[in-house]
Parts: sequence; structure tokens; C-alpha cells
Amino acid sequence: MNARLEMLRMSKKSVIRLFVGAAVLFALGLVLGIAALWAALASDAIDLGGDHFIDVDGGSGAWTALALVIVGSLAALVGTLAAVLSWIAALLNTWQLEEKAWFTALLALGLLGCGVLAMIAYVAAGPDGTEQAALRISPASQ
Repeated sequence: MNARLEMLRMSKKSVIRLFVGAAVLFALGLVLGIAALWAALASDAIDLGGDHFIDVDGGSGAWTALALVIVGSLAALVGTLAAVLSWIAALLNTWQLEEKAWFTALLALGLLGCGVLAMIAYVAAGPDGTEQAALRISPASQ
């Protein structure tokens, strides 16, 4: 079991890169979603008001909006998955620490739905468990 955890070890620097990449992808997905709405409204593919509150018409603007929605949704999905992976990597990193406060805080906040806040705190002030694990191993091996 310990050998499997060794293969999953990620430094804090790698966790930060993964989390920042996830945030960028998620933000890109939101921007593309807003662009899709703007394209649909600008091309009259979606018309607000009138007899019906929302009227949807076909045409090239509708296809452009649909393509933007699909690409934006995929970017947001990949960003979300990468954020979850960065949280798991941060958990594995902090598990290596002798003091389990960071691990407990990351786990509890993540399970309570505040994982983004936990990851921002970890990125800003969290310790690197791989460095401390290396320090514990190296004196014994000399």
C-alpha cells in the first residue's frame, strides 16, 4: 500500500499548477457560456419578450451559440475535474505531514462543499508534505 502512495506523490508546486490550470479552464468555460448567450441574443436566435417570454429561432447564430455552449461546457467540466484532482493531490500531500491539521481541514472543507476555499488557503499558506517526508527519510538513510 505504501508503494502505491509513493507513485501518487505530488509536490505542492505541482498541486498549485494543477489547481491554477483548473481555475483557468473553468473560467474559460464561463466566458464561453456568456459569449454563447451574447451570440444567441445578437443574432436573434433567442428573442426575449413578446407573446412568449423566450422565443428560439434557428439559423447560423443558433449554431454558433450551440457550439460555444458545448465547448464552454467541456472546458468547465475539465476544469472541475482538474480541481477535484488537485484537491485529492493536496490531500495526499498533506497526509505525509506528521501534523494532520492541514489534511483534516482540507478533507472537512472539501466534503462540506468549500473545497475551493480550502484549496485557496492551501495554495497561499499550506505546507509541502513531500519536502517534509524527504527530510524525515534522508537522516535515517545516512
